[in-house]
Amino acid sequence: MNVIDSSVWIEYYDDGPNSDFFSAPIQDRESLVLPSICLYEVYTWVSRHHSEVAARTILADMQQGMLVALDSSLAVDAARLSLELDLDLPLADSVILATARAYEAVLWTQDADFKGLPGVRFRPHRS
Repeated sequence: MNVIDSSVWIEYYDDGPNSDFFSAPIQDRESLVLPSICLYEVYTWVSRHHSEVAARTILADMQQGMLVALDSSLAVDAARLSLELDLDLPLADSVILATARAYEAVLWTQDADFKGLPGVRFRPHRS
């Protein structure tokens, strides 16, 4: 199973320098677990930098994976995980990491907050 961080979705659809590294887990729709909070982050970013039409197109593609809604159990798990790791993770990052852990999925990211954590495939963002 794979969880794709919002930064990776944006990198992939913008055809950024790391898009090839992330293409296999993104294209493996059968193994894709999608935290619903990624929809918010990607939609907002793409709408601001491109267009709402582009954002809607990307979201439709993202939702080919298994969508995981933020419920009370996942919210508490995210809070506990953030406290246990003592990383002071932002809310979205905590939810994304908790979702990956809940589904025993690999988290693919460019976000340095996750660097070095077990179960994370990190590639630094390149310009």
